[in-house]
Amino acid sequence: MEVVGAALDRLDRVDARLNVMVTVTADAAREQALKAEQRFAAGDELPALYGVPITVKDLTDTAGVRTTYGCVAYAGHVPDKDAAAWSRLKDAGTILLGKTTTPEFGFLGVTESKLTGTTGTPWDPARAAGGSSGGAAASTAAGVAPVAWGSDGGGSIRVPASLCGAVGVKPSTGRIPHLANTEPDTTEGPITRRVVDAALLLDATVGPHPLDRLSLPATGERYADAALGAGDLSGLRIAADRGLLHGPVDRETQRVFAAALEDLRAAGAVVEETQVEVPDPMVFAVAYWGPEYMTIVEQMRAAELDIWPLAVDMADRAARLSPVDVGRAARETKTAIYLAYAEVFADFDLLVTPTTPFPAFPHAGDVGGPATVNGLPLADPGWHLHRLTESPSHAGLPAVSVPCGFTAGGLPVGLQIIGPQHADEAVVSAAARYERATDWWTRHPAL
Repeated sequence: MEVVGAALDRLDRVDARLNVMVTVTADAAREQALKAEQRFAAGDELPALYGVPITVKDLTDTAGVRTTYGCVAYAGHVPDKDAAAWSRLKDAGTILLGKTTTPEFGFLGVTESKLTGTTGTPWDPARAAGGSSGGAAASTAAGVAPVAWGSDGGGSIRVPASLCGAVGVKPSTGRIPHLANTEPDTTEGPITRRVVDAALLLDATVGPHPLDRLSLPATGERYADAALGAGDLSGLRIAADRGLLHGPVDRETQRVFAAALEDLRAAGAVVEETQVEVPDPMVFAVAYWGPEYMTIVEQMRAAELDIWPLAVDMADRAARLSPVDVGRAARETKTAIYLAYAEVFADFDLLVTPTTPFPAFPHAGDVGGPATVNGLPLADPGWHLHRLTESPSHAGLPAVSVPCGFTAGGLPVGLQIIGPQHADEAVVSAAARYERATDWWTRHPAL
């Protein structure tokens, strides 16, 4: 009761400034906390996550709890079935505090919604939390619940984790199941304050599901054990890429990333700089995601809903493509992305990059980013924020963002650790060892 009560009290204190919640389930959470307290008192054998407060992104279906997908048209929508991962987290005993903010259908790189408004980072609420799991990351970093559940198809867990100073894990494609899955590059995953907490959520949610044709077989790996394993990074060969080719990276982010490379070396890793020859992520994003934007924009227009100009622009760009262009992106370009990373992993155990090209920036609506970086204009500010996280998603690779330092202005910077195909355990283990070798996880926003 005390833990849940403290989490709800903290939410009351910070939400007016950050705007992290769509729906708060306070009464149900207190009722579940009382039952959990009674079971603990009775000495029952309970799962590791039993009684732990959690928030869930409002794109994830929660039976009996309002799920809006960030859209005005679904403001009163209450699903009758749980998403597969949330069902497993419920079975593990977590206690839902509420649903966190997200842009409409996750279609922006920042958490801006016509339904709920703007979500800010707890390090400076006047700046963006990132997206589309912005509410999940901001609430966790602000000390509401210790763990949150988000989703990621091109950076939507890792980007807000970086901008908010949290840990965010994007598992391998298929590691966590989705019911009736039609989209191979999107996955759900945890956002937490410590790597081991994310590992506990992975342990509770991974494994095949008969209604997900893309779900992977169980491996028997225990991610919490990997996170708690003794030792440093000795023996690991780590490749480092400062920017993945396409576009500038903010100078302060470059400085913090360079210092993080030295931290990795001090922890025992052999670190060598390289350049991953990935295709332009913006060109690919238009061809790959654009048709889905066309569908949603058409539906929103039919419902006479207000639509973000960035979403309309993406749909318009996609409409100018041929079926051949779209088919080539889904097959040839995705394979080229995968092979670019596979070439790196032929010689290295892991790859690290900055998680984002710049830290949290002043709110700019759906524009989603600064107009310039290092004095250089950005052609697509709204998409540049996810430039470093987009391609690992389309390669299907596991990746985690872990805090690695702060800018001179006091804004957090994330280190993205990417692993080879299906190497989730190795990524979690390395992130935990890096976390232990530094003290960035001890820093908290003053709210």
